[in-house]
This record gives sequence, C-alpha cells and structure tokens, in this order.
Amino acid sequence: MPFSSRQPPAEKISAATVRTDFNDLLAVVHYTRAAHGLGLWASERALIERFFPNQDAPLIEAGCGAGRVTLGLWALGYRRITAFDFAAELVDQALSLAAERGAGNIHFLVADATDLTKCHVLSDTLFRGALFMFNGLMQIPGREHRRAALRELHRVCAPGAPLLFTTHDRDFSPTERALWRLEGLRWICGDQNPRLVEFGDRYFEDQAGRTFMHLPDRREILDDLAATGWTHTFDAMREAVAPESFAVREFSDECRFWSAVRQ
Repeated sequence: MPFSSRQPPAEKISAATVRTDFNDLLAVVHYTRAAHGLGLWASERALIERFFPNQDAPLIEAGCGAGRVTLGLWALGYRRITAFDFAAELVDQALSLAAERGAGNIHFLVADATDLTKCHVLSDTLFRGALFMFNGLMQIPGREHRRAALRELHRVCAPGAPLLFTTHDRDFSPTERALWRLEGLRWICGDQNPRLVEFGDRYFEDQAGRTFMHLPDRREILDDLAATGWTHTFDAMREAVAPESFAVREFSDECRFWSAVRQ
C-alpha cells in the first residue's frame, strides 16, 4: 500500500467529549469550590426573585453541576427543586453539599438535557419553572442538540412556566466583534479548529480544565426560542442587572441573561 501523508480527520467535539471534560478532576474541583464558596451571583438572585416569585412552585434546574445555583435556590426558600446534570461526578458533589447543608430533599438526577425521556422520574411532575444557568445550554455541541434541550424543558414544564438561562455574546463589544470577524475568515478558508462543530464554537483549556462553549449572537437565541415553543420576555447583559463582586467577575466573564415563557 503506498504511503499517504494525509492525517486522519479530527474527531469532532461531541456530548461525550463534554461529559468527559466535566467529569475530569480539574473541573470537579473548580465547580465544587464555587458551589461551596461562591453561591448565587447578585444578578442571578435578582432575576430568580423577579421571574420565580412563587417559592412553592416545582422548579427544574438543568446543568446543575456541583449545586452552586441549586443550593442558592434552597437558601432563598425554594423547596420543590429537581436538579440534574449529565456529569455524574458533579452530581455526586451536589448531593454531598446538599446533605451538608440539610437540603436532603432536593431531587438530584444524572440526566441528559437533550433527552429527558430516559429519566422516568421526571414524568411525575409538571414543572412551573426551569433554569439552565452559567451558560450550560451553550456547552451542548450542535445547534440542533441545543434546540432539543429547549424542547425537552418545554415538554416537562407547564404552560406559562418561566425559563431563565445565560449565554456569552459574540457581539457584546467591539473587541469581540473584531475577534469573531477574524474567526469567520478562518471558517471561510477552512483554517478553523477542525474539532469545532459550527461557527461560534470555542474549545479551550484553563483553570477549570478543558471547556467547550458556543457563543451565539442575539438573533440566534431569539430564533431558537421561537422554534422550540418559548416566548422571549427579557434579555440583558449581567452588568446591567446588578453589580457583581470581584470573586464573581473572576469566576465568570460577562454574559447575557435570558428569560422566556413556555407557550
């Protein structure tokens, strides 16, 4: 057989890639520390209290990780919480933190947001609100998979239920827009990271380990909400919602909050 210098095609980032990265020790330690020490951001608390005024309503939190937002909800007085993540190591940390803080009746599950039919426990409750915080939705590779997650949350929520989530925003600043124009040229020339699934994707390594993230523009999210049965009600950058501590700003870059209502 003649020698070929062609390299095998790069493996595209998939849900399995993201799950492995979140179960990695670096990520588990990073998110567990935030769950124990950081708690809710001021902006998260303000919008949770605004859009989820009924603390007795059953809520579902997708992508709960190590329980930072989940236990923040509990501390605010919410008592009917079901939270899930597809990274089992992070769910174990959330369970441990809940037990430590006397919140043992929070219902934690290992589940995939893109297909909740496999989790039969969720069929027993029609939720009155849903959350998908800290850009969790944007860590699902592939736009159709992100839409699948939105459809699944729509399916398990009652009409009129609010949804609160966050994204990064590639149009937020002149610097971001310039960087993404350059990235667009790479995609036109075929010089982008071959593991990326679509324009707007990033895959990087930092103190939290390896992280996949899709950065949308505003039009993309509006279209995704409309296509999956949600009515957009609010969006704003975090800095416009509430001033944050240095610890929060060090933990997370600027992001955009979104609220929608189930049709």
